[in-house]
Amino acid sequence: MSQIAPAAPPPDSPAVTQKRPSEHLRRIVGTPPGRVVGFLTRFVWAFLTWLSPQSRDALARFVGNLAYSLGIRRRVALENLAMAMPEKSDAERREIARGAYINMSRVVLESLPSGDRLPPDWAEQGIEGDAAWQALKARVATGKGALLVTAHFGNWELLGDMLIRHGIPLDALVRPLKGALNTRIAENRVRVGAGLIYPRGAIQEIIDAVNRGESPFMLLDQALPAKGAAFVPFFGKLASTTPAMAVAAARTEAPVFVVMGVRNGRGGARFRLEVEGPILPPAPGECADPITEHTARVTAALERCIRKYPDQWMWLHRRWKVQPPPEATLPAGTTPPPPASDAPPAG
Repeated sequence: MSQIAPAAPPPDSPAVTQKRPSEHLRRIVGTPPGRVVGFLTRFVWAFLTWLSPQSRDALARFVGNLAYSLGIRRRVALENLAMAMPEKSDAERREIARGAYINMSRVVLESLPSGDRLPPDWAEQGIEGDAAWQALKARVATGKGALLVTAHFGNWELLGDMLIRHGIPLDALVRPLKGALNTRIAENRVRVGAGLIYPRGAIQEIIDAVNRGESPFMLLDQALPAKGAAFVPFFGKLASTTPAMAVAAARTEAPVFVVMGVRNGRGGARFRLEVEGPILPPAPGECADPITEHTARVTAALERCIRKYPDQWMWLHRRWKVQPPPEATLPAGTTPPPPASDAPPAG
């Protein structure tokens, strides 16, 4: 395992300059809240901003424990864990699930306040995978961007904020969403200096961003409809996954890095970076489907990190809900999960 190196100097150092994204990537597309909801939620955002980080963390723990106790999507989380981690005991899986609920509550309550959402010592938490981190910084120093991949893990919103402060200009791949919560998150993304790339014309936007020196930042751990998906192994079972990263890598020849923000166990929004890469595509002629193979290699890197810190991933999502086509098979050497029990976990 890589050693944990000290993080880079804080962004207020003269050596770090933050590049603003292109104007057209600062627009927010989606359905904003109605007038009444928008008015009321402003008080909620103000209240969360007023709370101390310690109070927000205590509230997140309370909300996460309550949601788990009420059984909101608990059956989904436990079924996912039983499939992905059969070696764990039922008690261990329940503890992981409870931690995932608390982490999701933390993500929301940490991401919504205005102002500085990271603690003063955010840049002192360390970086694991220093060689990969230096390779990423060297790529950015050339004036061209890299492709950055992460998961719904730790706090992916604040991870983007941290990367920008470390001098990595980035554009987040997003979908137009509805409601006050999603509008607020999109506003905060733009406020911290991230550009927003929407699905329509995304590949060309990614190519343009890389050439401008911006690094597209994408989540690669959500189910995609079968028609446009690559099916790759994830915890021993084929999961539908967007091939957008691999397609973009093939067209731009930009290196791919997996970047995860791992909670360090202390209170508040403190994360160390774990970086892996560059994760190379298969060589010409190495396999029949290089796009799927590259997607699988990056997904395997995500899985390695999630296995180390399983309570920080979003087990509440139906990751394996889309069934692969009959011709899709696990690669040789991949261990499939055991057959599901007829009796679902008690929820």
